[in-house]
Amino acid sequence: MMRRTIYLASPYGFSSQWKRLLLPEFISALEDLGLEVWEPFARNAQVDLAQPGWAHAVAQRDLQDVRDADALLAIVNGTPPDEGVMVELGAAIALGKPTFLFRDDFRRCTDSEHYPLNLMLFAGLPEKGWEDYVYTDLAQLGDPKKAMARWACS
Repeated sequence: MMRRTIYLASPYGFSSQWKRLLLPEFISALEDLGLEVWEPFARNAQVDLAQPGWAHAVAQRDLQDVRDADALLAIVNGTPPDEGVMVELGAAIALGKPTFLFRDDFRRCTDSEHYPLNLMLFAGLPEKGWEDYVYTDLAQLGDPKKAMARWACS
């Protein structure tokens, strides 16, 4: 049986500290669920940034990975969250992929009393029970009562 794949949409690859300290924790937590993690900074490491057109190539590869992955976890910290992560999340929602959100940033970033972020980020989640798809702590990623663990094991 092939392992399910999850695209990890995050801004953490732009900082050497975040790449070294934060990304491995997320990747490990997802791998503990039996998932194959597609982390775009690692997957695009072979791109030669000195070559003209590198940015277009990276964007196209990332979008293709979103298309090909079984699901997407978006790290949506910040006010507002990272623009690239938002595009990746929007593409996954439009493609009908299962989407999961991680936010441990305590600041509110919304006009809604119902959702902690812009309501469009929740467009891929169910109206009732959407909270099962939102994670506020790294340890929650493996919680069997929450949506990602149920999806990973189904």
